[in-house]
Amino acid sequence: MYKIESTQNEKVKYWSKLKDKKTRDEEGLFLVEGDHLVKEALKYHLIKEILTLDDNSYDVPTYQVTNEIMKKLTEQQTPPRVIGVCQKLKEHEVLGSVLVLDEIQDPGNLGTILRSAVAFGMKNIVLSPTCVDLYNPKVIRSTEGIFFPLNIIRTDLVSFIEKQKMSNESYVVMGADMNGEDVGKIIFPEPVILVIGNEGQGISKEVRECIDTFVRIPMNDFCESLNAAVSASILMYERSKR
Repeated sequence: MYKIESTQNEKVKYWSKLKDKKTRDEEGLFLVEGDHLVKEALKYHLIKEILTLDDNSYDVPTYQVTNEIMKKLTEQQTPPRVIGVCQKLKEHEVLGSVLVLDEIQDPGNLGTILRSAVAFGMKNIVLSPTCVDLYNPKVIRSTEGIFFPLNIIRTDLVSFIEKQKMSNESYVVMGADMNGEDVGKIIFPEPVILVIGNEGQGISKEVRECIDTFVRIPMNDFCESLNAAVSASILMYERSKR
């Protein structure tokens, strides 16, 4: 174990830069905060280094740091006792059903959607280029550390959908829309490409043109709409039941 006490240490400056998306993209690394997230990342052998306030030992290079250093590396009011420097997830070939997210902007929404995807067996997630950064600290915290087994890809949605349908004509593209068919009355096909749109604008015009059928979640008159995370979670749950 190494000890670092100065916030001006070069290692600390490097770790601090990982709070910025540009550096995360360049380095292929991001930070995970807290004991639970670190333990989950260790399960998947994604941790390169660990920073800790304690004298715990790990099977990766470990640095015992000060509370001031932890404050420099986190945006939380109460600094975590441990932070992991984590490798970004690898993208894999998409096989089977997939959840497509079109311009999701809220970090909390994305994190919740990823947790629900794990819970309801949707292993493939495709993000549009304009979605919030997967490695935004708020997204990572919202997932509560269970997103590591997912296959998450960021790419142009229209090209992706067209490619998937060319590779397998059985794919059906379904989009969430208030004017769609009642989700309780349909049978989800397999494989399905399920599209969730932006929190305010819904599914973009270009992506809508790729959709075979629209589905809606029926609600009473007291509620006009659900947010993207709730809608995605309900639709994934309905698919898992069938």
